[in-house]
Formats: sequence, structure tokens, C-alpha cells
Amino acid sequence: MATLSHGEIWRAIDALADRFDMTPSAMARMAGLDPTSFNRSKRGSTEADGRARWPSTESLAKLLEATGVNFSEFAALTEQSPGAGAGGKRGAPLIGLAQAGQEGFFDAAGMPVGSGWDEVAAPDLGQGLFALEVSGETLAPVYRDGDRLLVSPTVEPRKGDRVVARTHAGEVLVRELGRVTARTIELLALGRESDRLLSRDEVAWIARIVWASQ
Repeated sequence: MATLSHGEIWRAIDALADRFDMTPSAMARMAGLDPTSFNRSKRGSTEADGRARWPSTESLAKLLEATGVNFSEFAALTEQSPGAGAGGKRGAPLIGLAQAGQEGFFDAAGMPVGSGWDEVAAPDLGQGLFALEVSGETLAPVYRDGDRLLVSPTVEPRKGDRVVARTHAGEVLVRELGRVTARTIELLALGRESDRLLSRDEVAWIARIVWASQ
């Protein structure tokens, strides 16, 4: 694996902020970090020792977790200039979460189909993405009325990920993925709704939530 230089690391952070249409400070807050963590004033050398300042491994890990970007994607951003992001956003198909259980919006793999979708600008995080708009407060405080969840049916969800699951009966569940066995899938509540333990036969598809507008 190629080693990223000091300049490339910071360039990738700036490109990631550009992708999400955020300032580095806002992105740091989203990751639960001090707002100044990625400021330009934190990048140069200090008068005391003359050494360049690097973002910590912990701060990078939190950033990637918050944005849903893996390290390979992050490394690829070293080649993108901040502000070159005309392609950093694109239209994603959008429907209300309450509509998602209806027939005709998804294929068997959870990919969006049909003509009944609206469109919303969204970060370009891969192919097949779609957005669901939350209504009501049943998912509060994690997601609230009006939040839009960007969902990827092509990213394999792992335990602890926030996901959208659709059953063959047409029920759509927004939960945290719990324990998965050969026969069952555990979905843990995020808000006021209850945990669910479903058999694999009940589940049509599960897709990972990769970003949310909040």
C-alpha cells in the first residue's frame, strides 16, 4: 500500500469536505471532534519544533466512520483538488420513508426502480444510491422529521451499521444491524420503535445508510 504524504492527507480531507459541501470545521463537528481539528492553522509546522502537523489516527477513523467513506475511497481523494467538486454532488432518487413499503419502487436487490421517485442533490458516494425522507419522530433522537437518509444497496452492511431493511411483506425498518446468524437477523431500535428479530426468509433486502442530512 502506498504511503500518503502529509500534503496528500490534508488534500483528501479538504476534498472530502468538498464532496459533502461542508467546511472542514463542520465536518469535524459531524465526526464528534473539536471543530478546529481540520483547520488550516493546525496543518503547518510549529515554531517550537518545525515539524508538520498530522491529523491523528483517531480523528481520521472517526471522520471515515461519520462519513461512511472507506480508506480506499479516502486515499483516492488525494488526487482531487478541493473545489473541483462539480461532480461531487449528483441527483439521487428520493421517496418518503412511509412510501418505501409500497410495491414498484425497488427490485429484488433493493435497487431503486420505477418512475415514482423525486430527486435530491446528494454526495456522490457510489452507484445505486437512493434517499428516504423521514416523517414523524419515531426514530428520534437519531433521525427526525425531514431528515433524508442516503442508502446504498451495494455496500455490504456490518454489525453496528445503521441500515434500512425491507421485508417481503412490505414493512420498511430503519434500525442498527445487530447479530446475524444463518437463520436470523437482529435489528436494534434507534428511537421509539422496538428491536426486531427476523428470520432470513422474511427479509427481502438490507441496505446500509451511508449518510444523513440533519
